[in-house]
Amino acid sequence: MNIFNTLTRKKERFIALEDNHVRMYVCGVTVYDDCHLGHARSAVVFDLLYRYLQYKGYSVTYVRNFTDVDDKILKRAQEESVSWTDVVKKYIAAYYRDMNRLQVTIPDVEPRATEHMPEIIDMIAVLIQKGFAYQVKGDVFYEVGAYEAYGRFSGRKKEEMMAGARVEVDKRKKDPMDFALWKGAKPGEPGWESPWGPGRPGWHIECSAMSIKHLGKTFDIHGGGKDLVFPHHENEMAQSCAYTGQEFAKYWVHNGFVTIDEEKMSKSLGNFFTISGVFENSFEKFDWNEPVTTEVLRYFLLSTHYRSDLNFSDKVLTEAKSALDNIYGLLKRLEEPGQADQSENDQSPEKLIVDFKKQFEQAMDDDLNTPKALAEFQRLRSEINKLLSVGISDQSRTKVFESFQMLGAPMGLFQLPVQDWKFSQVQISGTSRWSFSASADPTIIKAPATNEWIEQQIENRLQARKRKDFATADKIRQDLASQDIILEDRPDGTTRWKR
Repeated sequence: MNIFNTLTRKKERFIALEDNHVRMYVCGVTVYDDCHLGHARSAVVFDLLYRYLQYKGYSVTYVRNFTDVDDKILKRAQEESVSWTDVVKKYIAAYYRDMNRLQVTIPDVEPRATEHMPEIIDMIAVLIQKGFAYQVKGDVFYEVGAYEAYGRFSGRKKEEMMAGARVEVDKRKKDPMDFALWKGAKPGEPGWESPWGPGRPGWHIECSAMSIKHLGKTFDIHGGGKDLVFPHHENEMAQSCAYTGQEFAKYWVHNGFVTIDEEKMSKSLGNFFTISGVFENSFEKFDWNEPVTTEVLRYFLLSTHYRSDLNFSDKVLTEAKSALDNIYGLLKRLEEPGQADQSENDQSPEKLIVDFKKQFEQAMDDDLNTPKALAEFQRLRSEINKLLSVGISDQSRTKVFESFQMLGAPMGLFQLPVQDWKFSQVQISGTSRWSFSASADPTIIKAPATNEWIEQQIENRLQARKRKDFATADKIRQDLASQDIILEDRPDGTTRWKR
């Protein structure tokens, strides 16, 4: 397995520090607001990495933190006239709601900054003792100039780092780039006792203390969104390496942004969709009138390579839904009784499955190339559909079905019972879904066709074909297509349909 390492800026062969055991830390959220699609992407990407490492046979210790004390949390508490602890409780609950909807695996450890004050304070004290940090009244700053390798992670020059960090003017600092390890408590703010007076930790020191506490001084993978490369991960690396005298993490993995109209999605820009809003269909900008389901959203998030930016639109949701319809359409066919065993055929399902598994793993081993892996699923779907038109045994059908589910599991796809997959959503949020007919006057809106009417049209078409009245049969197919009804003629003479 090869993975792109942000530290070395190249793909590297993944070799765990311990045989068959991977230790992974991913920066979690600051709990002051609902999560948006950018957070969803990061969560799904590292859920994918976690699942695929387990698929490869590794035991994985997965740690993802909560930042539960921060300036943004205190500001939100003031805005809502509630305690900061109430803000934390509210948005941690909202985070779990969103992760549950995304079917993201719960990590092995979910540490909170407020639960690790002894580790944080000890780490700061050691940094002061070693000459990497200094105290100014009730505050403690990390001295960037004392760490010669500062900047090696992001590869930025000092001028670029100052601009990227948006440093505040503070004459107490030895260098404008020095960052806070401990912040003295202001009146009305929460504070913890420390050798430097009551206060709370800076953002960067929290992750270093929590990851070292739960994974050791050096661990395998450190992950997060690419917006964390600088200053957060640059600062984490500097203070952690100075503290331990060892390398911090072996592989650094970062996912790309989710964009809207090619612009980064962020709360500061106000151009974001919350995860709950997407599931509840509360975006007016797009022409999308179906519920967004877990697998549709996961398919969309994995349809682009995790390191590339991903643009969100109704078009890509439609493509994801259509792709999943095709897979579940095949799975539905596979659940039906088969015909003769075609195992003697060179193009047997067993051989196709072996080749597919090989291609799937090659794609995933190449830095989690999910677009290629999804293309392999669709290729297998096409090949199996061809064989089904000839007829394959029930045993072969079961093997194909199980292969889709087994290899889809690391991606969190194709896991629903077929009967639970909705090929069409006629009722949405208590109101009827209406559609335009492609062949009729576009100003006339009509209700969806009933199942009884569809079955009658299929029977009429069957009788027309028996009479060799193919013009009428074709007209009926066209009329059904105008109602978004797809027909599938089977070798045994029967016809299946779906919306």
